[in-house]
Amino acid sequence: MKKAIITGHSKGLGAGMVSCLIEAGYEVLGLSRSGIGSDIAGLTELALDLGDTDAVTALAVGAEFAGFLEGASEAVLINNAGIVEPIAPIGRQDAGKIAQSLAVNVTAALILSDAFVAATEGAERRVAHISSGAGRNAYTGWSVYCATKAAMDMHARAMVEDAVAGLKAESIAPGVIDTGMQATIRSAPEEDFALLDQFKSMKAEGGLAKAEDTAAKICAHILSDQFGAEILTDVRTF
Repeated sequence: MKKAIITGHSKGLGAGMVSCLIEAGYEVLGLSRSGIGSDIAGLTELALDLGDTDAVTALAVGAEFAGFLEGASEAVLINNAGIVEPIAPIGRQDAGKIAQSLAVNVTAALILSDAFVAATEGAERRVAHISSGAGRNAYTGWSVYCATKAAMDMHARAMVEDAVAGLKAESIAPGVIDTGMQATIRSAPEEDFALLDQFKSMKAEGGLAKAEDTAAKICAHILSDQFGAEILTDVRTF
């Protein structure tokens, strides 16, 4: 039995990966704050605010999470959800937005990864973090986002060092995709984001990859024999 859990499943990259996983024969559990009620065969949805650490913890230690994974011979966790805000130079970042970014981008993913591995003993299991080139390169206005994605890269590397039986892990940079996150970036005040014109130009000139195309590439890679051969990867090399 093949089972997969994916965060941020209701739109963009996440929605595309749900379709791919179902086509590959996986039962899928989708976790997101919104988008519940899509009525897709093979998809179970739970409303979860990944920025609410207490709620994430309750799910991770509860019977529903482990119950979904019970009996899986192959299991996949894709930590896809993420937020790019706050977009601002240091000294002009909102404390609440910093805390929310860490909760969604890092804390939720680490809690769910631990619970996933604990619940899938004996299975062939894969943990994929959807990271970013921002975790590997510094960008003005993105110090919080860069730090959270660097954390996910290091978490994947350290998981592999644990040498847990049957576990493969990878942190994947998805490239620049035409999603809601890009719209958020383009709406940032110019005084807070010096690269604003560059991102607006990418949209205007058709330089953004389609979410469904990138989702298909990432999903195919996660399910392939190549997954885990390298820990830090980039979809543009697949």
